[in-house]
Amino acid sequence: MTLLAHSLRALLIVLLTIAAPLRAQDPPAADPDATSSQNAGDSDPQDAPNAQSAGSAPGGQVGPGITLAINAGGGKQKLGTALEIVLLMTLLALAPALVMTMTSFTRIVVVLSFLKRAMSMQDLPPAMITTGFALFMTIFIMKPVVSDIYEQAYVPYTEDKLSWQEAGGIAADRMNRFMLAQTREADVALILELSRTPMPDDALDTPIHVTVPAFVLSEIKTAFQMGFVLFLPFVVIDLVISSILVSMGMFSLPPVVVSTPLKLLLFILVGGWDLVVMSLAESFTAAP
Repeated sequence: MTLLAHSLRALLIVLLTIAAPLRAQDPPAADPDATSSQNAGDSDPQDAPNAQSAGSAPGGQVGPGITLAINAGGGKQKLGTALEIVLLMTLLALAPALVMTMTSFTRIVVVLSFLKRAMSMQDLPPAMITTGFALFMTIFIMKPVVSDIYEQAYVPYTEDKLSWQEAGGIAADRMNRFMLAQTREADVALILELSRTPMPDDALDTPIHVTVPAFVLSEIKTAFQMGFVLFLPFVVIDLVISSILVSMGMFSLPPVVVSTPLKLLLFILVGGWDLVVMSLAESFTAAP
């Protein structure tokens, strides 16, 4: 017990020794009346500007800080150059997700994948070529929408005719109208029910967070329907070739070896690629 008491006493002495200089650095409390009278009597006119500048900050302390100015003047709110760069980098990072979920890319790439499977060619054309073709088809189909956004939102924003909120609202409304034109009403009603959002009076007033998943769901359904139609003639060729080989007793010969050249020949003779591209381009309804 004696050893423990000595240890606690030594620890207390060490703590008091450390805390003593800290307490000595604290400024003593001054009398407000005495301080005001002393300042009134000792004030120098030459020191008044310095005293005023020193007391301008709250608490008498001036620390480092960062200020972001969003309002550039002129009555219209415009983003600063730094914020525009940040916004541009964010859009570039989200570009793949935006392209796959808010444009015609999903339908095109799914239909082309169905076509390769129907022709029994999983690796031809290569996936890179198929994806690139789907991307440029998407640019071709989305060009009217992008042109409207550029002319109605971006150009007025750069000319200080619109604020960034108004320009963003116009761009979102144009994309919303395009997606709603391709989306089934049943899919929109399903997403509204899942999100517990009341049905809007006008379909164009549907929130964009409801439109995007409904649009993707509708695009997948449409792509599967088009893929089923593409599969039918090739399935008929497979059935005919299989029946002929079985009737000839050629059980060891895979039907794919014989049916694949016939599928290619039929696809080339009827101008299959032109029909597929035309069907994809005409399947998108023009937005109101």
